[in-house]
Amino acid sequence: MSAQIDSELAEWYEFNQETVDALIEDGSDAKQAHTIEYHFAGANFDALEKAAVDAFKAGFEVGDAEELELDDGGQVFCFDAVVERMLDAELINQDTDKLFAIANKHKVHYDGWGTYFIEQE
Repeated sequence: MSAQIDSELAEWYEFNQETVDALIEDGSDAKQAHTIEYHFAGANFDALEKAAVDAFKAGFEVGDAEELELDDGGQVFCFDAVVERMLDAELINQDTDKLFAIANKHKVHYDGWGTYFIEQE
């Protein structure tokens, strides 16, 4: 792996840990699986579609691509790769490794992840 890729992955790992910590600190139920939505974007629809196929093959549920208009008037396509995960940074890092590699392979942008807060019972 190149130093740039290693650096980007290290930043994503830090983001993953900070996000998991914040969710747990805010009271999201760490004992329940969360729906994790990993985000992809790109200007080339065909490349994004190939990334979606690879994400599906890697075990993720893939949403339909959407077209968005950027602030500068440009267009971008995006989709989410979705999976149920516990709030565990190591598991999310493993997903990040797979999905970041898919994004790089198809020259699209991996744009992190999000989830929904789950009230503790």
